[in-house]
Amino acid sequence: MRVAFVHDYLTQLGGAERVLAQLHELYPDAPIFTSLYDRAAVGAPFDSLDIRTSWLQRIPGAPRRFRSLLPLYPRAFEALDLRGYDLVISSTTSFAKGVRVAPGALHVCYMNTPTRFLWYPQEYAFEIVPRMARPALRAALPGLRRWDYSAAQRPNCIVANSENVAARIRACYHRDSDVAPCPVDVQRFTPSTDVGDYYLVMSRLLPYKRVALAVEACNALRAPLVIAGAGPDETRLRALAGPTVRFEGWVDDERRRALLSHARAVIVPGVEDYGLVALEAAASGRPTIAFAAGGSLETVVEAQTGSFFREPTPEALAAALRAFTPESFACERLVEHATRFSPERFRARMRELLERYLAESGAVESARPTSA
Repeated sequence: MRVAFVHDYLTQLGGAERVLAQLHELYPDAPIFTSLYDRAAVGAPFDSLDIRTSWLQRIPGAPRRFRSLLPLYPRAFEALDLRGYDLVISSTTSFAKGVRVAPGALHVCYMNTPTRFLWYPQEYAFEIVPRMARPALRAALPGLRRWDYSAAQRPNCIVANSENVAARIRACYHRDSDVAPCPVDVQRFTPSTDVGDYYLVMSRLLPYKRVALAVEACNALRAPLVIAGAGPDETRLRALAGPTVRFEGWVDDERRRALLSHARAVIVPGVEDYGLVALEAAASGRPTIAFAAGGSLETVVEAQTGSFFREPTPEALAAALRAFTPESFACERLVEHATRFSPERFRARMRELLERYLAESGAVESARPTSA
């Protein structure tokens, strides 16, 4: 039986791509179909895999300006030729779920979120779209949303990355889903007893991430804040930042590990789909101060692995920072919490679900995922 993976686009190495890498270990010989691939930007663990791109790849410069091609993605994914595959596993935050598979094939979708810019446009889309382009986006949204809803009905089975996302899937697509929490590779991180005085935000710099809350709170307290990440909101955030705020830009894995292990605490100011950074912080022996909503409620345990602030305001976050005492959080307990979300447990959960789906579909034994 032939197996294929489908992913939205491989143009950056983020949480969704790391999850795809873990999924791929279940069927390590399977090709990965995607709309666009930037080998230099993604690097390992994908550079030795069989990556097959859509016709969008032929557009000059497309991998670097993938957000500007939004209206083209539905056609690009529907054009992918998956007729020879009996099991298709899509990994998506947007369009990959819309592929068309062969009659009788099993399509399992691992969904990180419903398509944000379509279902929450005021929060996710219009804030990062240039003002002059917003009328065109508003005009295109109804048609794209209809396509997206229809596309979400195509998978035979959906697996959500969190209970929070499962609830969003029910609200947006009227579909039930199983849950397999995203993994964190605890072995990648090294706890340290040498704790610095800075708070850390590790995030793409997009308005919906609410990094400005952390900037304004640390400005008010004159507290050191390190921001690791890049994105369209960087210019605005730099204008807000006071003298205690430092921008690191995009950081590689080595620098990421160092920043996490020496931070006083990690701040998660936005509403996360899942909250992977909080688990990376725990694996590094560091607590998290998070906004009490979304996926953070599943990855942060109050008074054990972090604390919450409950109003999305700089004042509420500043109050949480003033009340925070890092010595209240035992490194061993933090690391133990992170191990509950290990890659091994994630793959075991996905293996269990896939075997169930395959059995229910009547698929042959050869499609079972590897036990490695």
